[in-house]
Amino acid sequence: MTSRRFLGFAMLTTSWFGVANALAADLPVRKAPAYTPAAQLFTWTGFYIGANAGGVFASQGDTQTIGTPGYVGLGPTLVPASLGTKEDGFIGGGQLGYNYQIGSALIGLEADFGGTSISKSASFTSAASVLGTTLTTSAKAQLDYLGTVRGRLGFTPTERLLVYGTGGLAYGDVKTTASVIPNAVAGGLWSGSTSNVRTGYAVGGGLEYAVTNNVTLKGEYLYYDLGKTTTNALGNGVIRSIPQLNGIDYISQVREAGSIVRVGANYKF
Repeated sequence: MTSRRFLGFAMLTTSWFGVANALAADLPVRKAPAYTPAAQLFTWTGFYIGANAGGVFASQGDTQTIGTPGYVGLGPTLVPASLGTKEDGFIGGGQLGYNYQIGSALIGLEADFGGTSISKSASFTSAASVLGTTLTTSAKAQLDYLGTVRGRLGFTPTERLLVYGTGGLAYGDVKTTASVIPNAVAGGLWSGSTSNVRTGYAVGGGLEYAVTNNVTLKGEYLYYDLGKTTTNALGNGVIRSIPQLNGIDYISQVREAGSIVRVGANYKF
């Protein structure tokens, strides 16, 4: 190839590349669409743990005099029909559970445990006397803690709002004491106490709202009933030595029941 022909070929090639680059610059630029992560849908399904606090409002709790017949037979001026040991108080503790969501419906199981401030004493001194002495009758009722194990059934009117009903087992440490003092009999005393874990039931419902995918807030109402506790206050040796009082004992009964109104927060795993 002669130098003249080579020069002409080079000029033609350069011109072709220049035209190609110009055409490419005029073509529209195609960019891949920006990646947008899919929004994560909230679900109530999963385990959770949390804390709660609120108030306990007793519907029962007064100490009733139920016997023995000889003691009750002393009459209303000597024996109180009941003593005011019913009291409202505070409850606070924690809970854990599991929810399973099916569409807008939910089933679950929850256990909770809380300490309470419920403890109250009351006494009654008779105006009249028997065998030359007035009687002072005293009683105390105390609920140290309360726990429940409950099923939950609910529905979600919106994705993050849960409305539920609940019910199941309730248990608590109920302590009671009872005593009678014949004020003019030195050393004379009827006394007794009980301390045991009572079981019963709890029912109620509440609202729970998911603030984030892991944190929920709730408000809840429960009614609980732990049944009746009977305390026998038996006479000591001084009482037994008095023929008219020997065999007469004081028996009291307390029913532990009431309402719980509380708020709480859960962390869902």
